[in-house]
Amino acid sequence: MIGLVNGVVWGPGGPVRSDVWVEGDTVVAVGAAPGPVEEVRDVTGMLVGPGFVDLHAHLRDPGQTWKEDLVSGTRAAAAGGFTAVVAMPNTTPATDTVDLVEDMRRRAGLEAVVLVVPAAALTVRREGKEPVDLEALHGAGVRVFTDDGDWVSDDAVIEELMMAAARLPGAVIAQHAEEPVLSAGGHMHEGELSRRLGVAGIPPAAEHEAVARDLLIAAATGATYHVQHVSSASTLDLVAEARERGVRVTVEVTPHHLDFDTGDLESLDPNLKMYPPLREPGDRIALREALVAGLIDAVATDHAPHLAGEKEVGFADSARGVIGLETAASVVWGVGQDPDLLFGSLSARPARIAGVGRHGHPVEPGSPANLVVFDPDRRWTPQQFHSRSANSPYLGRELTGRVALTLYEGSIVHEETP
Repeated sequence: MIGLVNGVVWGPGGPVRSDVWVEGDTVVAVGAAPGPVEEVRDVTGMLVGPGFVDLHAHLRDPGQTWKEDLVSGTRAAAAGGFTAVVAMPNTTPATDTVDLVEDMRRRAGLEAVVLVVPAAALTVRREGKEPVDLEALHGAGVRVFTDDGDWVSDDAVIEELMMAAARLPGAVIAQHAEEPVLSAGGHMHEGELSRRLGVAGIPPAAEHEAVARDLLIAAATGATYHVQHVSSASTLDLVAEARERGVRVTVEVTPHHLDFDTGDLESLDPNLKMYPPLREPGDRIALREALVAGLIDAVATDHAPHLAGEKEVGFADSARGVIGLETAASVVWGVGQDPDLLFGSLSARPARIAGVGRHGHPVEPGSPANLVVFDPDRRWTPQQFHSRSANSPYLGRELTGRVALTLYEGSIVHEETP
């Protein structure tokens, strides 16, 4: 039996000071130890809660394993407190068939240190033309469907997919919401800074128009629609209005869109290049407020590993995306220093959206021992990562709050040295 003693436990009634006792893959007690103890970790002053669930990570496996693979990606996840990671399907080949889903699960069972949840593509080869066999993939356990990296722009195709998803319990249509004509050739937010620096921009309208179209079809079909990596305040207005009309829509935001904006781009740091791009300060503030208010459901990393050579080629030519698994919890803690916000946005709600049954539960007797211990006072400065890549905007930046311990199915898969 493993004991986590003197912590602040996020249980069904909220945070309480107590001890947590784990035997096998289950929390067997909160409070007094129910029997002989084999290991004890003193977690005085630390938060003990359900392991985090990332709705949006690129593990690059198969196809680009020099950037990341199932081993390095899930070690990075464990270091960030994640016990489950939804793997995006923009692999090579794209994850668009039952065989490819089952192959990923098989390999993850042998190599990964936390749960890997394969998402499946929406269209064959992610080409936006031919719908995948949604029913067969759902029967194989897939719940999140996305062509992430590309928006399915064909109205007839996305309508067919949403109609099919509406008939399948728990199926979620997730879209990378960037209208391709409006966003074509852009590298950063279209505005005063992009014009002054002479860098082609992407207007907020690219996201707004994509989400507006998708919400209309979701309303008509009854599908559950998920907006990936929201970046602009105008999109939030669309979502709020759609929810008032009864549309089933959920929203994620990345840590970097919560923390950075166009004011951070003067130096054209390639580790701040991502799609959708960082927006204006007002958008960043709106995203933070929406997260606290509950309009945004989840924080998802959009963990996108790239090697140094792919970033060190000038802003316009650099690869898009940043890593985020190992720093996400620190960023969310910085938004409100609120355990309910931390575990709600990083664990409970993303687990529910992804349909990951053994994750995201408040800590109580009988709950699965997928747990994270988070030290809210630990100050640290990222210098290296468990990921194979280091394209992080947090390199050399001090953060407050750090994962101290991660348990996956009752086994310690990460423990930070003091």
